[in-house]
Amino acid sequence: MNPSDAVAALVGSKRKIALLAVLVVVGTVGGAFALGVLGAPSVAAVDNTFGDVTNETTAIETDLVVSNPNPVGVGLDGVSVNYTVSMNDIEMAQGGREGVRVGTGNSTLELETWLRNDGIPPWWVSHVRNGERTTLDIDATATSDRLGRSVDFSRSREIRTDILGAFNSDETRPVNADSPLTGDPVLYVNETRGEWGTVSELETPIEMAFTVYNPNIEPYAVTEIGYDITMNGVEMGSGQTEEGYVIPSHSTETVEFTTGLENRRLDDWWVTHLDEDVRGHQVTGLRIEFYAVIEFPGGEEATVPLDALTYEETIETDIFGEGDDVRNGSDPSTDERDSGDGGNETSDGTADDDMSDSDDTTDSGNETDDDTTGGTDGGSDDGSGDGTENGTDDGDDDGGILPL
Repeated sequence: MNPSDAVAALVGSKRKIALLAVLVVVGTVGGAFALGVLGAPSVAAVDNTFGDVTNETTAIETDLVVSNPNPVGVGLDGVSVNYTVSMNDIEMAQGGREGVRVGTGNSTLELETWLRNDGIPPWWVSHVRNGERTTLDIDATATSDRLGRSVDFSRSREIRTDILGAFNSDETRPVNADSPLTGDPVLYVNETRGEWGTVSELETPIEMAFTVYNPNIEPYAVTEIGYDITMNGVEMGSGQTEEGYVIPSHSTETVEFTTGLENRRLDDWWVTHLDEDVRGHQVTGLRIEFYAVIEFPGGEEATVPLDALTYEETIETDIFGEGDDVRNGSDPSTDERDSGDGGNETSDGTADDDMSDSDDTTDSGNETDDDTTGGTDGGSDDGSGDGTENGTDDGDDDGGILPL
């Protein structure tokens, strides 16, 4: 055999050995998947933030962390991920991706879905009916067609508000008419009370009561009380009472009437609530202004602004527990933000943020994988990693829309 033939034979042998090695590795990995030796990919974390908002839609930007517990990065063409965001069991957004390719460890997929703003009123109704409480549920599933298995991830947090709490007051406030027809004050308001009425799909009523004292020697007739409600400058409702009250001299009378928010305007308010240029991200200024039409002895009437009763409240929310924007340096695969005070904060500085995480693992055969913890399979990465992206982000968004 001449030298060239020897070299060719040697090279050919090395190529055959290399090819054989590749086939062995591929066969081993494929067989391991088939036998369940390698773990199924799972969802380790889901973090949402609000993106751009228009008059019609609100973008929800999602960082979905997929955990691959296997020692090698594999092109997982048969893997799909899906997630749903619900508030009080009302589906707010749904999205996902097919044909996900991830490396070993954690890989972050950036997804975007859209919430229709005209779905905000139904959620608001549920929030008020539930005592100003909303349960936010995030459910995600990673499915491996190759293994025929699905791994579920779920998270819940409670959002609370107390919009009318500060309206309940025992503070005595004078009512001045600034009119030549009488001296001031014409009345004193000794107490104010407010609570939600029976909310409907069209209106959110507020039942109000003023305890009024007349310090004068003449009785006064309050023929009308009117109100205007705005939220971030958006007109939410206005109206007046349909009956009058007579306040006897040196006597106290309770004036009761109903105001209300027009639910059809809530989607307009929602846009301002998320707009940082209005009052700040997820911040609302609620304002209720009152006036009274008072009839004095002799039949003269005067419209008196009840400036002392103007109710202003700042409403702050942190629906997704964003804290600082998760896309600007915070860790998307940990719950560190969730342990803070960012659930819901009213102007008094109090907050109530109850969080619970549960990672349930199921397979297509309805069997529970007892070896899986933290939303991963096979006892590997516990899903609390640093969220560093180790894979590629292929595929197209589903473009979920709020189906209400």
